[in-house]
Amino acid sequence: MRVLVTGGSGFFGCLLIERLAEGNAHIRNFDLVPAEDHPANVEFLRGDIRDAAAVRAACENIDIVIHSVAQQPLSKDPALMRSVNIEGTRNLLAAARDAKVKKVVFMSSTSIFGIPDELPIRRTTPSKPVEAYGRTKVAAEEVCREFIANGLDVTLIRPRTILGHGRLGIFQMLFEWIREGSNVPVLGSGNAEFQFIHARDLAEATILAAQRPGPAVYNIGTDRFGTTRETLEALCAHAATGSQVKSVPDAPTRLLMAATTRLGLSPLGNYHYLAYSKPSWFDISDAVSELGWQPQYSNDEMLIESYDWYLAHRDEVMRSKWASPHKSGVKQGVLKFLISLL
Repeated sequence: MRVLVTGGSGFFGCLLIERLAEGNAHIRNFDLVPAEDHPANVEFLRGDIRDAAAVRAACENIDIVIHSVAQQPLSKDPALMRSVNIEGTRNLLAAARDAKVKKVVFMSSTSIFGIPDELPIRRTTPSKPVEAYGRTKVAAEEVCREFIANGLDVTLIRPRTILGHGRLGIFQMLFEWIREGSNVPVLGSGNAEFQFIHARDLAEATILAAQRPGPAVYNIGTDRFGTTRETLEALCAHAATGSQVKSVPDAPTRLLMAATTRLGLSPLGNYHYLAYSKPSWFDISDAVSELGWQPQYSNDEMLIESYDWYLAHRDEVMRSKWASPHKSGVKQGVLKFLISLL
C-alpha cells in the first residue's frame, strides 16, 4: 500500500504516519516542512497544497491519499484559510483523480456544525458553521462531493477536538495555568457535555476508513466523556498543583473574549469564545458498526496524557519555533492577566 499523507508534519499527521509506519505501507509526506520525528523510511516531498503541479507530483504512484492539510483558525486569516482549505482540496482531488488514486480520505472538522441544534450530532446533521474556518471546511466537503459525483472514491472524516501526546496550541495555555496552580475558568456551570478524540484513536479510524471501498462519512469521537467541568476537574486532581475549576459569568465573559480577540489581545479565535462550554458530541455508531472501530481513550485519559507529555517536554516546547499551530505553544496575551484574577 502506497499512502500519501498531506500535512504529515503537523500534529495529527505525525501521529498518523507513526501509526501507518507500524504496518507495511510505503508512506509519502507532502508538507511545507519536514518532521524531525518521522521514521527513516518515510519519504518527504516538500510542497504547497495550493501548487497544482507540486500536488500532482505528490500523487504519482499512490494508492491512498489522506488529506490532512488545513489552515487553522489560529491564523485569523480568512483569505488564507479559503485558499488552503478549499482550493488546496480541489487541487488535491483533481490530482488524485488524474493519478487514478484508489481512495482519498478527507479530514474535515467538527467546526462545520458550529453550535449544534441537535445532539448527538449525526453524519446527517446539517452543517451550521459560525466562523470562517468552519465555512471553509463546509465548502471543502462540497468540493469532495463534486468529485464523488464524478467517480472519485472519497470518504469524509469529521473528528472531535484532537488530543494526545504532543498536542499544544491553545491547550498549552491550559496546561501552563495548571502547572502554575492557577484556577481554570468555565463559562456558567460548565455542565455541558463535550467530547474529544485521541489522535491515535483517530488515526486508527482513518486507516480503517481508507481501506473500506466506497464513499462514506464518519463522525469520530470518544465514547467516554462527560461535562467540561468534570474533564477539567479530573485534570486538576491529577496535576495536584492546587488549580481549581471556577465558574465565570457566561454572557459577559463571552463579550470580553470576543472583544480581546478582535483587538488582537488574545490568541483565541471566534470559534473558541462562541463554542466554549456549549454541549457538543457525536454519534459514532456508524464508525463503530461499519469500520469495526472502537475508541480506546476517554476524555479524562487523553487530556491527562497530553498534560503529562507537556510537563516532560516543556523546555523543548518553550524553545520551539515549529510552524504547526497544534505542535507549538501560544502567546497568552491578555488571558494571562485575566486568569490571574480568578
